[in-house]
Amino acid sequence: MSGKLGRYFHDVQADCPYGRPLTAIYRQAHFSNIPAPVMVQFLAAGFRRNGNYLYTMVCPDCQACIPIRLEPKCFLVNRNQKRVRNKNQDLTVKLAPIQISSQKLALCDKFLQSRFPGKGNSALDYYAGFFLNSMGHTFELEFWHKENLVGVSIVDIYPEVINCVYFYFDPDQSRRSPGTYNILALIEYALSWQIDFLYLGYWIDEVAAMRYKANFRPHSLLQNGEWIEIR
Repeated sequence: MSGKLGRYFHDVQADCPYGRPLTAIYRQAHFSNIPAPVMVQFLAAGFRRNGNYLYTMVCPDCQACIPIRLEPKCFLVNRNQKRVRNKNQDLTVKLAPIQISSQKLALCDKFLQSRFPGKGNSALDYYAGFFLNSMGHTFELEFWHKENLVGVSIVDIYPEVINCVYFYFDPDQSRRSPGTYNILALIEYALSWQIDFLYLGYWIDEVAAMRYKANFRPHSLLQNGEWIEIR
């Protein structure tokens, strides 16, 4: 992001969050508040949100993190996605402002221990430092099977776009393809609200857990500053 806001950004080195043996470089800035139209511009430029930080990846030895987005009105459901949708008809989906609960923390901890064993990640840290923010516009899509919480999607909702921040789910429910069903549910919300774009975060072909995002077509990838449609 160039211009007046560019001076607020600085580069931070860290281990690759996706397990690649490379040093990651986050170009990030902290903001207490960002007007919705400005946030929409940041998302269109490929930026992501982590708490009150906005960042983009500028790793010199790797360009694997590619921003991906959908236009809900153009989405064409495929055969497998229809099966996933039918398989999850017994779930109740609830949209509410983001709020911490013991049930959510327990489910998120279970997910993190399954996805990142031995890393010491905690659900409370994720909510406090990653999901919650003072910018507002953040909601949770809750997926329930009767009295059991099976998944939670953290999303930022603006008049023109939905930004997917994070999704965690019960690892014991993997047969449901919860990541796919989460996106299908968000597409339905986006269509009902006439949302222009659904930002899915990064697509990384080398990371199996993120590869499924490209199955939603048509989609667009941000490459060399331009959104390229993939059909």
